[in-house]
Amino acid sequence: MSDRASEAEELSTQLASLRADYEDLKLLYDAMIEHGEAVEDQLAEINLALQKTQKRLEAELDDAARYVMSILPEPRSTIPYADWLLVPSTELGGDSFGYHDIDEDHLAMYLLDVCGHGVGAALLSVTVINVLRASALRGAEFRDPSSVLEALNDAFPMEKQNDMFFTIWYGVYQRSTSTLIFATGGHPPAIHIKDEGNGPRAALLSTPGRLAIGALEGMQYAARQVAIAPGDVLLLLSDGTFEIDGIGSDMLSVDRLAEFALTDHEPKAIHAWVRSFGDGGPLPDDFSLLRLRF
Repeated sequence: MSDRASEAEELSTQLASLRADYEDLKLLYDAMIEHGEAVEDQLAEINLALQKTQKRLEAELDDAARYVMSILPEPRSTIPYADWLLVPSTELGGDSFGYHDIDEDHLAMYLLDVCGHGVGAALLSVTVINVLRASALRGAEFRDPSSVLEALNDAFPMEKQNDMFFTIWYGVYQRSTSTLIFATGGHPPAIHIKDEGNGPRAALLSTPGRLAIGALEGMQYAARQVAIAPGDVLLLLSDGTFEIDGIGSDMLSVDRLAEFALTDHEPKAIHAWVRSFGDGGPLPDDFSLLRLRF
């Protein structure tokens, strides 16, 4: 065989090999394209399912938020007049409050703040409010704030509440004696505004040194009593109303909030002032303020 024939045969062999490789690559390419289209279809289906799930979760969160708002009390149009403002920092917060007549002579009022946010905090908050509103707490004398807080502490230990605890301010106003008895469990003080003849002044109503509800079993909670005069104002609040960072290292305090409330204690006005103290945007925590006017 001549050299030219040998070269031609070798080239023919190489060409056949290249054609075979080409066919293999073409098959692989076609398979990849087909597989890629299948993957794209699967991704599209997954994305659609995620969108549907997201919409359902958003709808359920909206329903839950509406339920939380629905259990809050209507404003009172008789003495003591009551109104309030609640602005959650997320869809579901842990703040809640209420007031109701225990009997003809006693009015209960309370505001609580569950640690954290979200569904778990909201569920615990709603449960506690419903227990208080229905007077369905074993061992509690609802005209005695100490008894109520101790019974709550026994009923809601944090180890049985997914490690969640809550703070609370609970008071009882007695109409016949014009007195208010109250107790706090790790909660910020209420602001008592009264005019003694030479202008209004504010006092902070708290029982210091008491742990949050559910943090430690067997806690005892002391109560205090103050006189209430016609024209007095009582503001119950959560720490989200004043734990706000201002410019630099400046931070709002409950004392500064009380000073402002001497000039305007309307809940919306206080909320606007608190927002202006920060950057004017949404507050970092739930804003809860309950106002009672005697």
